[in-house]
Amino acid sequence: MTSKTFIFEQIHIEVARNASDDFNLFHDKHKWLQISHNPFKGPIVLGYQLNTLIEYQMRLYREAHHENQIISENNLRYSNYQITFVNALKPAIPFTLDIKKTLIKTIPHLTLGNRVSIKSEGKTILLGFKKETQVPLFLTEALFNKLPNLNVIRDKTIIPGTDYFLKRKFLHNGNVKNFLSGSLAEQSDYFDELAHIANYPDIFPCSLASGALLEKAQLENHDFKRNPMVYTSHEISVDRHHLSALKNDDKLYILVKQHPESSSNTLNQTNIMLRTYDCFGLLHNHEVLFRVRMNLVPLEEILKNLAEKV
Repeated sequence: MTSKTFIFEQIHIEVARNASDDFNLFHDKHKWLQISHNPFKGPIVLGYQLNTLIEYQMRLYREAHHENQIISENNLRYSNYQITFVNALKPAIPFTLDIKKTLIKTIPHLTLGNRVSIKSEGKTILLGFKKETQVPLFLTEALFNKLPNLNVIRDKTIIPGTDYFLKRKFLHNGNVKNFLSGSLAEQSDYFDELAHIANYPDIFPCSLASGALLEKAQLENHDFKRNPMVYTSHEISVDRHHLSALKNDDKLYILVKQHPESSSNTLNQTNIMLRTYDCFGLLHNHEVLFRVRMNLVPLEEILKNLAEKV
């Protein structure tokens, strides 16, 4: 197992949220005060910041243990993350990221997997795993070959004949580099202008789905101050083959499908119904760059559940 300690400062949060257009009040150094019954007593780190730190440290781990050759030789083109958020992380507080030893499985497909965890001040912040696979682990059933031409669909609308909300984004290398730096990752490991190298990380394109959810909620007149929502989990599959072809000014079509809330889909060991979103990042010709399932719950429900246990 490898274990490293880090600290996020507020400037890292500012840089990451600006780079990904995330206007969630939980991360704002002033507006966190406007959130009803906010228990965090200050701004908190973005979930996708933590995911990116995990991505970067896993990159270093793979290099140190000579695992990239296995990935390449066996065409493990999908990078997968399953993250469960347990507590929030605040800036200026040390935290530790642990990466467990790689496990290699061959059934049903070859898989490289590592358990990861982040802890701070004796509390678990998140738990999860990072896996390399030949096929995506999440949302594999989704097909997009019958979608209309997304270029002619108005931004921030429902795609006709579907349940998908469309958010159109343009990728910019500057935003990617800022997001990496804001996530305590070394941007020069991905970008070198003099050598004409620009390798996009897994998580940054996925992070734009969070902003798409916020914009969708804003159009639906959601009250971010009175009814704040918090992430409980992310399930992510990224196609590294398509990722390697990304370049500055590429267009990304983010599709968001919201599932109806159901008593059969609840937060672990509670009766709190999850709000589940399936998000996809599509490129030219409807190629799928990423598949992300995000689960959220109202903060009010979590606080109510905690109060009942006391």
